[in-house]
Amino acid sequence: MLSAKSFAPGRVELLGNHTDYNGGVVLSAATHLGISADGKTRDDGKVVLTSDGIEGVSCADLASLKPADSWSDYPLGVTKVLKDAGYPIQGYEADFSSTLPLGAGLSSSAALEVCTALLLSRLFKFEVDALPLAKLARKAENEFVGVSCGLLDQVSSVFGKKEHAIFLDCRAESVETIPFPHGVGLIIINSGVKHALTGGEYNERRDQCFEAARIMGVPALRDVTSEQLEAAKMPDIVKRRARHIVGENERVFAALEFLRAGDATGFGKLMSASHQSSIENFENSTPELDAIVSIAKAQKGIYGARLTGGGFGGAVVALADNDVYDTVAPIIAEEYKKATGHTAATYRCEIGDGAILHI
Repeated sequence: MLSAKSFAPGRVELLGNHTDYNGGVVLSAATHLGISADGKTRDDGKVVLTSDGIEGVSCADLASLKPADSWSDYPLGVTKVLKDAGYPIQGYEADFSSTLPLGAGLSSSAALEVCTALLLSRLFKFEVDALPLAKLARKAENEFVGVSCGLLDQVSSVFGKKEHAIFLDCRAESVETIPFPHGVGLIIINSGVKHALTGGEYNERRDQCFEAARIMGVPALRDVTSEQLEAAKMPDIVKRRARHIVGENERVFAALEFLRAGDATGFGKLMSASHQSSIENFENSTPELDAIVSIAKAQKGIYGARLTGGGFGGAVVALADNDVYDTVAPIIAEEYKKATGHTAATYRCEIGDGAILHI
């Protein structure tokens, strides 16, 4: 019987909101928060999954893995995808624990998938390169769980690098890590309003983006400039959705230059502009998220803030000097409570290494 441990971080989306399924570009970072697994092999061909942080226990026969409509679908999906790809998967058990706040848009699902894949590679002594591992994890979510996510979350969990942002070109499926400005980090503020992307809003916006690309006669909105979009005729709501995506791609490319120049002020302004576009164009923000962004931007030492992840609830990410957290976090939480009645949880977000570099 062999035993192994693994860890995979969550991710925070910095810029590039909803650009992944539009063939676009995204900036993200891995967090120091994530999911850990402690596992060992079994001789009976069964898969036994438990967790001290997520409700549920699953016991499945390796020969007939099926979705169970629970958190266990993510590791079960990875198990099936790896087995179907020819990797030497046998029976095993794993206990998972998480430091990620669920429903906050920090991609606990991708962290769970990557953590499982890494654990299995260690238990059964095989190797998977970083990008293929991320793609296998995405395949599990797409085909086994049934969520049509892009590659951003899994790539971020795999490729994270301490004090670096991750640049993903979703069309080229290429990844680059870029140093973060010195002395600057991230604050995550969870609105306490859980986001859920299984509802109609997410699919509706996907369809609207695809409709805009069809009207423009291009494969994806990645191929459109703001000038071309504004000159085109299409329904107002479709144009506004497209305006967000096209603008996000342009903001990511502009942000790359600010990162390379170590310019936190310029980067922060782009983050705030991104959030304003979420309000006006994509309508995937909420009054709670807007309140947090407004409060955070008013604090000394914070350069900008925006919703992170799919939106419709969840969390805000703020770009801030490393030494201001203890001062601004209580103020943000207090003013948010007064404004909305909700309780915000704040996190000093260390930009950490990806799963491959951990442990």
